[in-house]
Amino acid sequence: QAQLVESGGGLVQAGGSLRLSCAASGRTFSIFSSYAMGWFRQAPGKEREFVAAIPWSGANTYYADSMKGRITISRDNAKNTVYLQMNSLKPEDTAVYYCAASYSTTYYDPATWAYWGQGTQVTVSS
Repeated sequence: QAQLVESGGGLVQAGGSLRLSCAASGRTFSIFSSYAMGWFRQAPGKEREFVAAIPWSGANTYYADSMKGRITISRDNAKNTVYLQMNSLKPEDTAVYYCAASYSTTYYDPATWAYWGQGTQVTVSS
Protein backbone atom coordinates (compact mmCIF):
# COMPACT_ATOMS: atom_id res chain seq x y z
CA GLN A 1 0.00 0.00 0.00
CA ALA A 2 2.86 2.36 0.69
CA GLN A 3 6.39 1.97 -0.53
CA LEU A 4 9.39 4.27 -0.43
CA VAL A 5 12.48 3.17 -2.32
CA GLU A 6 15.75 5.04 -1.95
CA SER A 7 18.56 4.99 -4.49
CA GLY A 8 21.76 6.85 -5.27
CA GLY A 9 23.89 5.91 -2.30
CA GLY A 10 27.42 4.63 -2.66
CA LEU A 11 31.08 5.22 -1.91
CA VAL A 12 32.50 8.68 -2.51
CA GLN A 13 35.67 10.48 -1.52
CA ALA A 14 35.58 13.38 0.90
CA GLY A 15 34.60 16.53 -0.92
CA GLY A 16 32.52 14.61 -3.42
CA SER A 17 28.81 14.71 -4.18
CA LEU A 18 25.90 12.32 -4.28
CA ARG A 19 22.27 12.69 -5.24
CA LEU A 20 19.83 10.48 -3.42
CA SER A 21 16.39 9.74 -4.79
CA CYS A 22 13.30 8.36 -3.10
CA ALA A 23 10.41 7.08 -5.17
CA ALA A 24 7.00 6.70 -3.56
CA SER A 25 4.44 4.21 -4.80
CA GLY A 26 1.25 2.52 -3.69
CA ARG A 27 -2.28 3.59 -3.05
CA THR A 28 -1.28 5.56 0.04
CA PHE A 29 0.76 7.91 -2.12
CA SER A 30 -1.84 8.33 -4.83
CA ILE A 31 -1.80 12.00 -3.92
CA PHE A 32 1.92 12.25 -3.32
CA SER A 33 1.72 16.02 -3.26
CA SER A 34 -0.24 15.81 0.02
CA TYR A 35 2.72 14.38 1.93
CA ALA A 36 5.66 16.00 3.59
CA MET A 37 8.88 14.24 2.66
CA GLY A 38 12.08 13.97 4.62
CA TRP A 39 15.51 12.44 4.88
CA PHE A 40 17.11 11.02 7.98
CA ARG A 41 20.36 9.20 8.56
CA GLN A 42 21.70 6.68 11.00
CA ALA A 43 25.35 5.88 11.60
CA PRO A 44 26.44 2.68 13.39
CA GLY A 45 25.83 2.93 17.12
CA LYS A 46 23.96 6.22 16.81
CA GLU A 47 20.33 7.23 16.79
CA ARG A 48 18.51 8.15 13.65
CA GLU A 49 18.87 11.87 13.04
CA PHE A 50 17.10 14.46 10.94
CA VAL A 51 18.76 15.61 7.73
CA ALA A 52 16.20 17.52 5.66
CA ALA A 53 12.50 17.92 5.03
CA ILE A 54 10.18 19.54 2.55
CA PRO A 55 6.44 20.06 3.13
CA TRP A 56 3.74 19.07 0.67
CA SER A 57 3.78 22.53 -0.92
CA GLY A 58 7.54 22.65 -1.34
CA ALA A 59 7.35 26.26 -0.21
CA ASN A 60 9.86 25.76 2.58
CA THR A 61 12.78 23.49 3.31
CA TYR A 62 14.31 22.43 6.59
CA TYR A 63 17.88 21.30 7.15
CA ALA A 64 20.03 19.91 9.93
CA ASP A 65 22.61 22.42 11.08
CA SER A 66 25.36 19.85 10.52
CA MET A 67 24.64 19.71 6.81
CA LYS A 68 23.14 23.12 6.06
CA GLY A 69 24.80 24.76 3.09
CA ARG A 70 25.92 21.42 1.68
CA ILE A 71 22.58 19.79 0.91
CA THR A 72 19.43 20.60 -1.01
CA ILE A 73 16.13 18.77 -0.76
CA SER A 74 13.66 18.97 -3.62
CA ARG A 75 10.61 17.14 -4.86
CA ASP A 76 8.99 16.33 -8.18
CA ASN A 77 5.34 15.62 -7.48
CA ALA A 78 4.74 14.53 -11.07
CA LYS A 79 7.25 11.71 -10.52
CA ASN A 80 6.33 10.97 -6.89
CA THR A 81 9.98 11.47 -6.06
CA VAL A 82 12.02 13.42 -3.57
CA TYR A 83 15.72 14.14 -3.95
CA LEU A 84 18.61 14.98 -1.68
CA GLN A 85 21.61 16.61 -3.33
CA MET A 86 24.66 16.34 -1.10
CA ASN A 87 27.86 18.23 -1.80
CA SER A 88 31.20 18.62 -0.02
CA LEU A 89 30.67 15.33 1.73
CA LYS A 90 32.69 14.52 4.83
CA PRO A 91 33.62 11.17 6.39
CA GLU A 92 31.26 11.96 9.27
CA ASP A 93 28.39 11.96 6.78
CA THR A 94 28.80 8.20 6.44
CA ALA A 95 25.50 6.57 7.38
CA VAL A 96 22.45 4.82 6.08
CA TYR A 97 20.13 7.46 4.67
CA TYR A 98 16.40 6.94 4.99
CA CYS A 99 13.53 8.53 3.17
CA ALA A 100 10.37 9.29 5.15
CA ALA A 101 6.88 10.48 4.37
CA SER A 102 4.03 11.74 6.46
CA TYR A 103 0.76 13.55 6.06
CA SER A 104 1.46 15.41 9.28
CA THR A 105 4.79 15.79 11.02
CA THR A 106 6.88 18.09 13.15
CA TYR A 107 9.74 17.40 10.70
CA TYR A 108 12.65 17.03 13.12
CA ASP A 109 11.37 14.14 15.25
CA PRO A 110 11.56 10.77 13.47
CA ALA A 111 8.71 9.49 15.65
CA THR A 112 6.33 11.85 13.84
CA TRP A 113 6.94 10.33 10.41
CA ALA A 114 4.55 7.61 9.27
CA TYR A 115 6.31 5.86 6.41
CA TRP A 116 9.92 4.84 5.90
CA GLY A 117 12.08 3.41 3.18
CA GLN A 118 14.66 0.69 3.66
CA GLY A 119 17.60 3.05 3.43
CA THR A 120 20.61 3.52 1.19
CA GLN A 121 24.20 3.39 2.37
CA VAL A 122 26.40 6.44 1.93
CA THR A 123 30.09 5.97 2.66
CA VAL A 124 32.52 8.87 2.51
CA SER A 125 36.20 7.97 2.50
CA SER A 126 38.89 10.32 3.75
